[in-house]
Amino acid sequence: MEEENKETTSEQNNEEVVSIKKTELEALMKEKDEYLDGWKRAKAEFINYKNEESNRLRDFSRMNAYDFIGGLIPVLDSFDLSLISLSKNADPELLKGVQMIKTQLEDALKKKGLEKINSTKGDQFNPELHEAIASVPSDLPENTVVDEIERGYMLDGKLIRPARVVVSKGKEN
Repeated sequence: MEEENKETTSEQNNEEVVSIKKTELEALMKEKDEYLDGWKRAKAEFINYKNEESNRLRDFSRMNAYDFIGGLIPVLDSFDLSLISLSKNADPELLKGVQMIKTQLEDALKKKGLEKINSTKGDQFNPELHEAIASVPSDLPENTVVDEIERGYMLDGKLIRPARVVVSKGKEN
C-alpha cells in the first residue's frame, strides 16, 4: 500500500511538474514571440529609415545638380552670343574651336539630363514651356511663336528655364 501511495504521489508530483513546465514553456513561448515581434518591427523601421535617407540623399543630390546646371545655362547663352559675333568677323578656325567647346559642354550637360526646349517660328505658344516677353502683330495665327529670344531648358523632365519668346497677336486690322 505504501508503494501505491508513493507511486500515486510520484505520479501527482510528475503531473504537477509537467503542468508547471508547460506553464513555464507557454510563458517562454509568449516572451519569445514578443521579442520576435519587437525585432521584426525594429528591422522594418530600420529598412524604412534607410529608404527615407536614400531618398533624402537623392533629392539633395538632384537639387545640387539643378543649381549647378542652372548656373551653366548663362554660359551656354554667352557661347551663343559669341558665336553670332564671331561668325560676322572672326577667323573661321576660331569660330570652329569655340563651336567645338560649346558642343562639348552641351554634350556633357545632356548626359546629366539637360534638354533644350526647341521653340521655332510657327509653334503654338505653351505657357508651361514658354514665357511671352512681347506680343506683335503678325501673319501667323494668334498665340503662335514668332521668334525665340532666349532658349529654354528642362532638366530630367522638369522645367528649369522657360523659353522666352515673342508671340503673335494675329493680323493687325
